[in-house]
Amino acid sequence: MWAGPQCRARAPGCPPVKSCASDGMALITLRRNFCHMSDFWIPGAVAALKIHPASHVQKAVKDRLRVWFCSLQPELLRVRFHHSYCKNFHSENGNDLHPAAEPWFSQVQEWNLPEQGLKNEDEETLYRRRLNSFLSPEEVLSFLSTLDTLPVSLASAALHRICEVGKRDGEPRLPQGVLDSSTFRALCLQCARDPSHLTNAGLVTALQALVLVPVDPQSSLMLSLRAECQSRLQRGGLEAHHLCLLGETLVRCQGSGCETLELVICQLQSETLEAFAPEDIVAIYRILQACPERVDRHQTFLNSVNSFALSVVSYLSPKSISHVLTALVALDQTHALPLVIKLGKCAVRYIPRFTNEELRKVLEAFVYFGHSDRFFTEALEQHVAALCLSLDPEVTSTVMEYCGRKRILSKPILDAVAETFVFQSEKFSPSQISELIEPFGKLNYLPPNAPVLFRKLESVLFAHFHRFPPKMLLRLLHSCSLIECHPVNFMSKIFSPFFLQRLQGKESYLDRVSLAQLTQLFMTSVLECAFYKGPKLLPQYHVTSFLTPCCSLETPVDLHLYKSVVIGLIDLLGSRLYFASKVLTPYCYTIDVEIKLDEDGFVLPFTVDEDVHKRVALCIDGPQRFCSNSNRLLGREAIKQRHLRLLGYQVVQVPYHELELLTSRFELVEYLQRKLFSQNSPVHW
Repeated sequence: MWAGPQCRARAPGCPPVKSCASDGMALITLRRNFCHMSDFWIPGAVAALKIHPASHVQKAVKDRLRVWFCSLQPELLRVRFHHSYCKNFHSENGNDLHPAAEPWFSQVQEWNLPEQGLKNEDEETLYRRRLNSFLSPEEVLSFLSTLDTLPVSLASAALHRICEVGKRDGEPRLPQGVLDSSTFRALCLQCARDPSHLTNAGLVTALQALVLVPVDPQSSLMLSLRAECQSRLQRGGLEAHHLCLLGETLVRCQGSGCETLELVICQLQSETLEAFAPEDIVAIYRILQACPERVDRHQTFLNSVNSFALSVVSYLSPKSISHVLTALVALDQTHALPLVIKLGKCAVRYIPRFTNEELRKVLEAFVYFGHSDRFFTEALEQHVAALCLSLDPEVTSTVMEYCGRKRILSKPILDAVAETFVFQSEKFSPSQISELIEPFGKLNYLPPNAPVLFRKLESVLFAHFHRFPPKMLLRLLHSCSLIECHPVNFMSKIFSPFFLQRLQGKESYLDRVSLAQLTQLFMTSVLECAFYKGPKLLPQYHVTSFLTPCCSLETPVDLHLYKSVVIGLIDLLGSRLYFASKVLTPYCYTIDVEIKLDEDGFVLPFTVDEDVHKRVALCIDGPQRFCSNSNRLLGREAIKQRHLRLLGYQVVQVPYHELELLTSRFELVEYLQRKLFSQNSPVHW
């Protein structure tokens, strides 16, 4: 019975209810008031009041009048049958019903539980709809305070709604005012008083809500609900949807080491996948994601889920798509590429609806699986160009990482990011700055505001030089040199013994990539920055080749194109003797094909070292040396060809997109002849 606020709205024409000296007088006054209300008259109502004692007035009358009550606008008339009339009288006479010494849960408000539910199912549906319309815990609690009957199923739904709307701002728990509310406490007790009376949905929902509060996992309230869940789980009494909800709740509450969670996963495997709704499939992924150490044990089940998920992708929300992709990454499902591709296609239309965090997770998954989609990129371009200034810095850096990893030259994205950095550089961390700038070098692209962009970068580096980790700083400066934005003002610092010692750290030697980057920066200072007069890189830090099997500053030649070009050169020059393949120069670069010329421009055998007047470097550039969506060379190939020219080589580029147009061996020979023996070429044969 409700023992809350004394709210007594009266119907029009109804005289006020008088305080009385006993329950009997309250009953007499109540009967008299009912009899004088013409709008309130319903046959049998007075008889019901006469037959039942005062303690049963509420139940007897309420059942007859419920339909009439539901038809009224609550704003116009709120009549509540309450024990508060008598409670108010006793309180006024100093007879407090709840002494101060009693615990808080004995002082909270209580609801009637007639037959553990509402008589009218439509009324309960109406209440649920109203619950879902509330946007704050206070609104839910205010609504509950108007009810005198609260079935357990509705109580669990209300509790879940409070936790759902109360934590939308990212707070780790509900506001203290909500936790201290007597109505909220009564709601918790309502769900835990006898969990065996709860439906499966009510039980799991109540447990889920209390985990979100959060309530102490070892409290009697939580232990009671968990024990009931485990009991039903062992009896096999939980349906597929409730198994998913319980599994997610156990992960939040007890982590992946919970024994009950393993039982949930086993029962999920025994269910037919067709019985699961799309949101249940997402929940399965989140459950398995929480225990990646068990993925081998459940891989067969996971394979079935991956296959079935293809049929429900189109029904998933943006949030669910993000969750599934995140789980696939955590579970290392690299063989589930068909699912990743289909999720990517659906993600295209959701890009404007993704939150910053969701979009970041989607991009990270695409980077992890090596997936890219033209339509996704186009939608991403529109989104970033429109909202770049308001995007989260972490999302912006992830977008750039996606473009860099997939070699996507997206001018709208790169231009928008460049503008953002110029105006909001202070909001980016050192790692995010590095992730923002490196793709410009990798993709060999200078934005329209390049002078302003790199002046801003230089000022940031001067102000926060020591905040950048040494390897990150080296990568950043090296990427700038790829696009001829040479970090001259920082070369003396990175070539200094102090920086090299920081770069090496606690290791006994410097890693191969760092040494190669230092060497190429040193070559840049010599070849392209003749005015630089600062310290040089010590010889012991030089490498002999930029082409290495694991991490390389050059892209290996495409073997298929290489074989085709070699055949054409043999036909053109008459012998394999007149050119060398994969030649390592003294300058660390590897040339795909080298042809030697004498002073008159005639081709020499590659074994001859005397009288070599000029060398031709034939660059057979396959698709991996270009941006994936453009014929623009990558930065590391551009700097290679630039340096070779400065070193005296005649660079002849043979790109794949030109070779693909040739349909015969004869056309290939003619093409190579035009490339090598053009009118302006010094080469003769």
